[in-house]
Amino acid sequence: MDDTTTTNNGDEADDPESHLQDVVNDVDLDSATEEEPLTLDPTQDPSLVGLREISSLASWSVSTHKPSCGVDALRNLNPSQFWQSDGPQPHLLTIHFFKLVKIVKMRVYLDFQLDESYTPTKMQFWGGTGMYDLVSFYEWRGEEPRGWIDVDLEGVGVGGKAELRAFVVQVRVLENHQNGKDTHVRGVQIFAQDDKIKKPRAAVADEDGKNTNGVEGIEVMGMEEPDWMQDPEIR
Repeated sequence: MDDTTTTNNGDEADDPESHLQDVVNDVDLDSATEEEPLTLDPTQDPSLVGLREISSLASWSVSTHKPSCGVDALRNLNPSQFWQSDGPQPHLLTIHFFKLVKIVKMRVYLDFQLDESYTPTKMQFWGGTGMYDLVSFYEWRGEEPRGWIDVDLEGVGVGGKAELRAFVVQVRVLENHQNGKDTHVRGVQIFAQDDKIKKPRAAVADEDGKNTNGVEGIEVMGMEEPDWMQDPEIR
């Protein structure tokens, strides 16, 4: 798969220390500060409609971290907290799910204005069924990012679908701004389709045009096959 280059430059704020980009890129919060929690509200980010954040279904680990700047800080919705590495590159974040998941959206929160030389400029994303069969599915490069960076899943799934079926996802920070040694990552979120949303399956229509299963007055609804019953596929 060809490397993909993505650059996400936020607009200059009047006061860089008191403004944070909203979860929707290029949209500023009216009175946000770096203490403002990141939101999962789909009314503020339409791309989250019908999705469920599944980070709690996984065990998270990092290759190194400074005291109080590990996994708990990374997963905290307050962007004033962050993962700070404490060792040689590459810096690794490994997310090991307890069951097979079908990931349809993944994003990383970076802020060059706050982190400067700690800001990643090159990251790779790997996935697989275990630690010994990981495959690289996306590479990101950018300068001075500020806000959510979407991981491109286009063509990763079966038939070219924009989805990743895996047990393990790994983020590798390979380079930082101005050749900085350690890195800051302020948020990582992973989403799957919400299993609670039902999809209708094929049915017979009665004379009134209502879908039935062939028995008058009985409407047919089907549930989507659970993700963990599907086979992992990474292209």
